[in-house]
Amino acid sequence: MQSVIDHLQQNEDSALEELFEFLSIQSVSADSAFQPEMQRCAEFVQQAMQRAGLSAEIIPTPGHPVVLGQRIEDPELPTVLIYGHYDVQPPDPLELWTSPPFEPVIRDGRIFARGATDDKGQLFTHLKSIQAWIETEGRLPVNVKFLVEGEEEVGSDNLDNYLESNREALAADVGVISDTSQYGDGIPAITYGLRGIIAAEVRLTGPSKDLHSGVYGGSISNPVNALAAMCGALIDSEGRIQIPGFYDGVSELSEREQSEFARLPFSEDDFLSETGSTATFGETGFSTLQRRWARPTCDINGIVGGYTGEGPKTIVPSKAMAKITCRLVPGQDPEQILNALQQFLQARVPPGIQMEFLRFHGCPAFGLDPDSPWMGAAGEAMQDAFGQPPVFIREGGSIPVVSSFQQILGIDTLLLGWGRNTDNLHSPDEHFHVCDFHNGTRASALLWQKLADLRKQASARTAEG
Repeated sequence: MQSVIDHLQQNEDSALEELFEFLSIQSVSADSAFQPEMQRCAEFVQQAMQRAGLSAEIIPTPGHPVVLGQRIEDPELPTVLIYGHYDVQPPDPLELWTSPPFEPVIRDGRIFARGATDDKGQLFTHLKSIQAWIETEGRLPVNVKFLVEGEEEVGSDNLDNYLESNREALAADVGVISDTSQYGDGIPAITYGLRGIIAAEVRLTGPSKDLHSGVYGGSISNPVNALAAMCGALIDSEGRIQIPGFYDGVSELSEREQSEFARLPFSEDDFLSETGSTATFGETGFSTLQRRWARPTCDINGIVGGYTGEGPKTIVPSKAMAKITCRLVPGQDPEQILNALQQFLQARVPPGIQMEFLRFHGCPAFGLDPDSPWMGAAGEAMQDAFGQPPVFIREGGSIPVVSSFQQILGIDTLLLGWGRNTDNLHSPDEHFHVCDFHNGTRASALLWQKLADLRKQASARTAEG
């Protein structure tokens, strides 16, 4: 094991050079103009897998290709399915970047480039750790399958179909994803819970055209007035969501989780400074961290209707539209919540107005027992690599592939984030700390041995019994 760690340290500069080549590829999945770069990036990932000692193939999809790599050492060893994505967010606005987004550079101990932390830099740690094992030991202590897609930033439209069609080929004992963050600077974290999500759009149509508010106002329903009232009824003054059945099945935090949350270093003042807000608000009876990580939400993401230009325009608008998302926690059924939301809104549509309800992406919440042996192995690996034990946290966001792994492949996933929330994900000057890249690579290398040790320990217990 020490030879692997020594190898990583001796090859840190070359690992950065390869990462820079990866980051220089403009793999923007949302813009068709970058299609040749997407293909070039998939080919880079395939070649990186092959250099690491994996067999690798590029698999076409109706969208951007998937790259699958694997190395099966022994069917008796645990099999790990590693996931990442090679596509990145659009770099706009370009003028806000200190240096060009696809010309990676190191400043102040940080790698600046689009995709540095989301997710090229993080997934590359696993490739380099695998390569170190094979080049020093000639083999891995576990079997690995490496799945890297090119559509994460545009909704992973083709991923579930690929998983459904390749269940046997992707069979594994546990998943590993590094697309999350540490809790704070110098505080490594394992994320054991994610909120799920539903998303919808509500469209109201009243009169066939905008009408003069003096001539017609007060005699027919105004879609903007109606939509404002409907959206305003979703949450009460205590932050409690009013959709019938919304809280059915919601899992409450255990005493241990409440205690763990309370022990985490958290400053309300720093949080408000980060958000630019003057006060926190949310469901009464819960702390800010509990609201962000472990309570369900309902948010109006955008609302449009009527005249919004300069100066007044006295009309009864013809149409109004709102976009709504709900973040879900374990115990909530996305389809049930979508149906309840639609019924709640439909019941409040006034006479003379038609409602159209559009359903978008969604996924259930994810939770992994913090006492799981997989979590224990990951915690030991991170402690050895980062120099202190990780904290166990939830995240308020959603990673649909985690639910897909659980529902389609039947495996749980270790969410091991090497980045930081302050790394400007999706923003100009995205970056990844060089030390986090190297520490993450070491943690990855240690993880494979820790996971192998679990199987040995289980076999020893079976033999004794």
